[in-house]
Amino acid sequence: MLRVRNLSVGYGAEPVLEGIDLEVKTGEFASLIGPSGSGKTSVLRAVTRLLQPLAGSIELDLEPNDIGFLFQDDALLPWRTARQNVALGLRIRGNAVKEAENVADHWLGRLGLGVFGDRYPRQLSGGQRKRVAIAQVLALRPKLLLMDEPFASLDAIVRTRITQELLAWVEQEHMAVLLVTHDLEEAISVSDVVYVLSQGPRAGIRARHEIPIPRPRNLLETRRDPCFAPLLTTLWDDLSAASVTDDSTQ
Repeated sequence: MLRVRNLSVGYGAEPVLEGIDLEVKTGEFASLIGPSGSGKTSVLRAVTRLLQPLAGSIELDLEPNDIGFLFQDDALLPWRTARQNVALGLRIRGNAVKEAENVADHWLGRLGLGVFGDRYPRQLSGGQRKRVAIAQVLALRPKLLLMDEPFASLDAIVRTRITQELLAWVEQEHMAVLLVTHDLEEAISVSDVVYVLSQGPRAGIRARHEIPIPRPRNLLETRRDPCFAPLLTTLWDDLSAASVTDDSTQ
């Protein structure tokens, strides 16, 4: 679905990251972790063509309209209702108002927000707004979903509940996913493979770890899987080593 080869990205003379190789297969959930400043979000921006790479290639086995992006902020328009926000992408694609709003109501219902379609973002809780944002993306039926720490601002209980709901839809729809996160436990719980970036500038892929936890998954039960604790230690060691390497070069 997505193949990144020898990717280098920068905002000036020195690359933020370089030589990045990664891939996400159809139906695969991949996560990208790394120290702050390692260029994790830049990878997503390059995939969506929001950022022009300095070198390398990005191959996509799909059309641009088949890519969905779930941001850290909910990015809802405050002057539109939940229904209108979810329908917006469909309207931009040319769907009739009634058709787009029917699809919006369908996804709001599936995410437990069927009675909130007429409410504005200011009238919704943080968790409800995040569900609206998820419905907005899923209504477009993406084949590749990019996520940039979408649940970082939520409390632990709401975050776990929404992540579990999204994971269920991802598995049901057989989507490919690339998630940027700082949460090592989240990365292990949701992913089939985790890529670890080294410290930037000139960050590269430090390690790649496959996650052998069977699907479907319950996020709480994954923490009791025998491989969870060793994987968590490995990821922690990877990031710690990157930080030590960075400190030693100062």
